[in-house]
Amino acid sequence: MELGTVISTMDSPTTNRFSFVISNSSIVRKARYVQLKTEEGILLGVVQDIVRANRYFERAESISEYEKNGKATGSTLNSSFNENFPAAEWEFAVAECAVLGAYDVYLKRASFPAAPGTKVLDADLELLKSFIGFDDNGLKMGKLLVHDLDVKLNMNRFLQKHLAILGISGSGKSVLASVMLEELLNRKKENGRIATVVFDAHGEYVSFSDKRNNSEFADKVTVVNASKIRIGAKHLTTGMISELLPEVTSQQMRDLSPILEKLRLNSRNSGEPFNLEHIVSQVGMAEMKEQTKSALLSWLHELKEMKIIGEHDYPSLKKIVKLGCLVVIDLSDVINMRKKQIVMAYLAKKMFTLRRKEELPPYLMVVEEAHNFAPEKAVKRNAMSKSIINTLAREGRKFGASLCLISQRPVQLSTTALSQCNTMFIMRITNPYDLKHIAESAEAIDAHTQSQISSLKVGEGVIIGEAVNYPVFVRVRNRTSKKANKGESLEELSKRFEEKQSLAEAVSDADVTDAFLQ
Repeated sequence: MELGTVISTMDSPTTNRFSFVISNSSIVRKARYVQLKTEEGILLGVVQDIVRANRYFERAESISEYEKNGKATGSTLNSSFNENFPAAEWEFAVAECAVLGAYDVYLKRASFPAAPGTKVLDADLELLKSFIGFDDNGLKMGKLLVHDLDVKLNMNRFLQKHLAILGISGSGKSVLASVMLEELLNRKKENGRIATVVFDAHGEYVSFSDKRNNSEFADKVTVVNASKIRIGAKHLTTGMISELLPEVTSQQMRDLSPILEKLRLNSRNSGEPFNLEHIVSQVGMAEMKEQTKSALLSWLHELKEMKIIGEHDYPSLKKIVKLGCLVVIDLSDVINMRKKQIVMAYLAKKMFTLRRKEELPPYLMVVEEAHNFAPEKAVKRNAMSKSIINTLAREGRKFGASLCLISQRPVQLSTTALSQCNTMFIMRITNPYDLKHIAESAEAIDAHTQSQISSLKVGEGVIIGEAVNYPVFVRVRNRTSKKANKGESLEELSKRFEEKQSLAEAVSDADVTDAFLQ
């Protein structure tokens, strides 16, 4: 389809850009891909901006004078000017394009500019698919913003070197993550599958296990309530305790070490497990400085209050982390942020250890509200899960342990972790500090792409990095799974509460009446 004609301006066409007068204004929009013939083959470009002009409205003083005269005679500028002059015939629009490359037998960097007068055509979709690097067997995330072309991302390129999903609250991050999970759960065995574990901060992905509403996925999903997760006491080492309780001193660790070793030895000999109560009891009877003992008991009681240490590990990761399946760690009922971090730190570290031993399948670990679990600036006590997230970001891809970080505050997210996410799916972001932080973490973001991120609509985003050959703007497809009721409108929440309250009052009144009659 012909879209327009290349024109000569003061600074184009060059090997980097060209402009064309638009002949089909109903089709041409920002982010549309176009092509034209050159001496080097087919030149591929993308519309970065559109300028609209009219010769009749170029001189401000003339329009101002005419408007004054129009008001004096009781007419308006639009009606009188357009009636008296053929202004509409002189209106035109110019599309300003960036050159992406030239195709002959293969894609190459353009080394000679397009010729003025060359006809500009709509980009061929097969050529476009090849240029961007879409995969027919990839994960279908949506469509290009202004083309009817499915965005199918190669799973390996998309996830192996880690993914970051970034955007303000309400921009569509959870829908995007749900679409990704649907694609992973529906993936065929012959195309290669991975296991997926989601640390769900708000219980948004629990609905995947709903057999009534999501029967297509429910049998492949395991939900683990984080409040029931336990770390087996036999797995506690002084190193692990120092991570769980950063305030514990090296002297306290030295005094605790023989106690733990003794309990483990007794457990092996007797076959009976031990728990945190046994550790506390043994510390209380041990011979050590009273000050050391008092502090150590205080830290152990803090662990006891969290109800995180038990006789055995729960859940068994080897039983629930499976190829083509999803595990949702539901953290929504846990209020204590330290406990949330302990749960993540322990499970993430154990998963990575098992994966390196090839006792777990290749997996993707998804972290919602990642800035809370791997904050850029926080004392160790308040960032216990940061270390393992950074380790996964640096080393995970070598062992088939991929990471997906989801955050609405990128500026608060660990720079180490974010910079290792070689693919970013960025939804709408308006905070200039967040935009600057993302731009500094991703080389592929140029000034033009950065300027468009703040104007994206809900459900729209830009993909940059390893997954695509060139940054692309995408409209995320609708999810097929039904979401949980969490996140309802204030109106719906208040109506349901009022109905519940009215029912409770009616029951209470009935009880009073019955008591009176008796």
